[in-house]
Amino acid sequence: MNESAAIGLAAFAGLILGAIFFGGLWWTVRKGLVAKQPALWFLGSFLIRTSVVMFGFYFAGGGQWPRLLSCLLGFLVARFVVMWLTRPSTEMRLPEAQEARHAT
Repeated sequence: MNESAAIGLAAFAGLILGAIFFGGLWWTVRKGLVAKQPALWFLGSFLIRTSVVMFGFYFAGGGQWPRLLSCLLGFLVARFVVMWLTRPSTEMRLPEAQEARHAT
């Protein structure tokens, strides 16, 4: 396989790993806030998500820094994509804080 294809696949793997990590974080926060034992949710999710991402980076990087860098770039792009997809709707946002009126 030529190097540019390997770098492209590493970037794609980074996108997938980022989606798993940050999508899993979003899901964990939603489930953990209403769980009876939220510490287990957060700790378990952290360990699973981190393990998956570390193994994914290890295999996608293949011991070569350009692939690893490409994978990291895909991971960071996925972060912004997940943030955009999971943003609260305009109806759910809190109203802007109003400036306090002080006695004059």
